[in-house]
Amino acid sequence: VMMLVPFAWLLTSSLKTQIEIFQYPPQWIPNPPQYDNYVRALTYKPFGLYLFNSLKIAGLNVIAVVFTSSFCAYGFARIRFWGRDFWFGVVLATLFLPYAITIVPSFIIFSRLGWIDTIAPLTVPYFFGGGAFNIFLLRQFFRTIPEELADAARIDGCSEFGIYWRIMMPLSRPALITVAIFTFLAAWNDLLGPVIYLRSPENFTVAAGIASFRSVQDVSWDLQLAAATAVTVPIILLFFFAQRYFIKGVVM
Repeated sequence: VMMLVPFAWLLTSSLKTQIEIFQYPPQWIPNPPQYDNYVRALTYKPFGLYLFNSLKIAGLNVIAVVFTSSFCAYGFARIRFWGRDFWFGVVLATLFLPYAITIVPSFIIFSRLGWIDTIAPLTVPYFFGGGAFNIFLLRQFFRTIPEELADAARIDGCSEFGIYWRIMMPLSRPALITVAIFTFLAAWNDLLGPVIYLRSPENFTVAAGIASFRSVQDVSWDLQLAAATAVTVPIILLFFFAQRYFIKGVVM
């Protein structure tokens, strides 16, 4: 319900004219509905291309985060090595670093690598660890799985990677789906990253495409709200189809 209320406001506002959006007292039900806002918004900008770019970035990030974060989490949860708890604390300490602190050095590194105006800065870093929060979440989940299952696999000659891949990953499906949903939402809604690293309009994501409706002299609020409603629908459908796994993963 808390998610549908703002979406209902967004939906009704997307069917209003520019004047009706700022009308006071507000008119909750547009009369007549401006369905043409969607046609103008989705054809004024190449939103099909923006949608493809966002899905490509989000898909790569989901694959990278799920596998790399689970791999690191398994090491911290099950493999005994010197300084394990210390290095896990270092990983958690990175949560205290605000994103704004790393923007400038990251931009310098990626510019010297020649990655500006490509999706590499938005995808490649996720293949190296997957993020401290995801590692922490999966590590805690792995620790709840009985160690006897791994011992039985070792007796049968299974390697450590085999235990991770054949036992831990299937049993951790709710947690993995939760991480995948979080990662997809973060990549889909990311605006700052595409604005910083992408230059060409053909590389824009849906978030950057919606922001492009705002110019120095004018803001097309009716078209911007219609485009925002259209790109919000996949997120709502994703939640409804995956809510069982999402809620189960969070609870466990």
